[in-house]
Amino acid sequence: MSNEPTSQPSATKNAQLARAFFQRFNDNDVAGAVELLADDATWWLAGKPDKLPGVGLLTRAQIVDVFRRMTAQLPEGLRMTVKGTVAEGDQVAVEVESHGVLKNGRVYENQYHLLMRLRGDKIAAVKEYYDSHHVWDTWYRKD
Repeated sequence: MSNEPTSQPSATKNAQLARAFFQRFNDNDVAGAVELLADDATWWLAGKPDKLPGVGLLTRAQIVDVFRRMTAQLPEGLRMTVKGTVAEGDQVAVEVESHGVLKNGRVYENQYHLLMRLRGDKIAAVKEYYDSHHVWDTWYRKD
């Protein structure tokens, strides 16, 4: 009788799905990344709504709009490098680093920790932690 967890195959599959999401960003295939989100997906972005626009709990449509507005400012796209994953059951913790150059010349390089909950072959919910000060300084600061 095996002592291995029965959730391991699905946990491995879930980690692969999380990695695929970020690989599609690397390939400038944001539409393909969005296809991996469930229709009722939610995405929580860390931050204070009165200090940083677009944070808090977002619907799928709202996060898609964030992606659209973000990539419109990144002519060469946003590189998202997965540094590691830990998967258990229907959840995957993902450590990611990003790099992109905005139209205004500012360099956006951030580190993230995301907790993704998956349902079937879709991402159902995400909690995203990142350096919110760097987001404000890079995207919203007025010169």
